[in-house]
Amino acid sequence: MGITILVGIIMLILGLVGGFFGARAYMKKYLQDNPPISPDMMRQMMAQMGQKPSQKKLNQMMQMMKNQNKK
Repeated sequence: MGITILVGIIMLILGLVGGFFGARAYMKKYLQDNPPISPDMMRQMMAQMGQKPSQKKLNQMMQMMKNQNKK
């Protein structure tokens, strides 16, 4: 009976650790595939700040955000 409880506790801990790392990997991939800020949102933000966003500037800012997320 004591071994059964010990095995159950070990399995619970392994499940929690595995679930944590699995969820972490899933969220990283999800955010990489679907960034929280799209180029259209960036264009609107720049227009609200009084800047006229060019496509080159938008591409640079999106690339900077991607590079920052990879670190």
